[in-house]
Amino acid sequence: MSGTPGRQPMGRAALPLLVVAGTLLALLAVTAGLLPFRDRADDAHVALAYLLVVLGASAGGGRTVGIVAATLGFLLFNFFFLPPYDTLIVADPFDWFVLVAFLVTGVVAAQLLARAQAEAARARERAADVLRLSAEAERADALKEADRLKDALLATVSHDIRTPLTTIRAYAQDIGAEGDERGLVIAEEVDRLTRFVVDLLDLSQLKAGAIPLTLELNAAEDLMGAALQRVSGLARGRDLRASLDPGEPILVGRFDFAHSLRILGNLLENALKYSPADAAIEFTVRREGARLRFDVADRGPGVPDEQRARIFEPFLRAGDAKGIGGAGLGLAIARGLALAQGGTLTYAPRDGGGSLFSLHLDAADL
Repeated sequence: MSGTPGRQPMGRAALPLLVVAGTLLALLAVTAGLLPFRDRADDAHVALAYLLVVLGASAGGGRTVGIVAATLGFLLFNFFFLPPYDTLIVADPFDWFVLVAFLVTGVVAAQLLARAQAEAARARERAADVLRLSAEAERADALKEADRLKDALLATVSHDIRTPLTTIRAYAQDIGAEGDERGLVIAEEVDRLTRFVVDLLDLSQLKAGAIPLTLELNAAEDLMGAALQRVSGLARGRDLRASLDPGEPILVGRFDFAHSLRILGNLLENALKYSPADAAIEFTVRREGARLRFDVADRGPGVPDEQRARIFEPFLRAGDAKGIGGAGLGLAIARGLALAQGGTLTYAPRDGGGSLFSLHLDAADL
């Protein structure tokens, strides 16, 4: 393999060397071809023949080779075709004009040809860029359309699945009421599947910007109480510490109560799932300027550094989630619900270990 890189520079240098060699041979050939007729050849004919070589050298080897060819043509023209012959002496002042005109014409031609080649190269690059951007735009449009169709299909399927699930749950409850425990197991699994379907439907609505909102004045204390009630079954006597800002015990905000309750319920459920059984979970609210800030802080394993930037992406389950149910949609939906009502949901590692999730919603004055 070490021999391959060594051959590449030689290959790149081979073309200019061939052009230089070809230019020298062409100058010699023109000189040899015109030399027998130098007594009869007109200066214009000689200059034109050498100029063709200069143009060929410029086209094949670039500006530098073209200028070198013009210089050599200047010397050959003077030495062989202007009297006194076979010397570099110029006897007739008019011949100086011819020589200088030839040299200037050759150099200018080399410059112009090199500039034209550079413009052509840039034009090819621009054309390639246009084609690349056009292909990327077409690919992006195709991806957007595919994403739109996926969301529409997801919403349709999710909506249609809820009806048979409701029927299955009803039959499972009837079986359970008859004393068959399998009916209760089926009902529990149907409930879990229903929650997953609802999450998928909500996620598709959030992405489509079609989530319904009801922004009203609500008390932060009421929202916290409802969130605690929602997770009371999962908490089962766990140390869940809820507190209001002692400086402002009456905190009011303008937000969608149901969506905000779902966000905080999700955060509390995650904290209860991931935290050790003997670790306290802190649930607080305070006002920061024009915002209410709800914090849920736990002592769980936290989120690995490499996943923090993607913690709110759908289907991402941070850290070691073995043995913990869920499809990884909760945080994505929670953040979408927060953004939909003009709020934010952020994550930060907690000092001493664990996670800190903060929900910011618009505050209001009484």
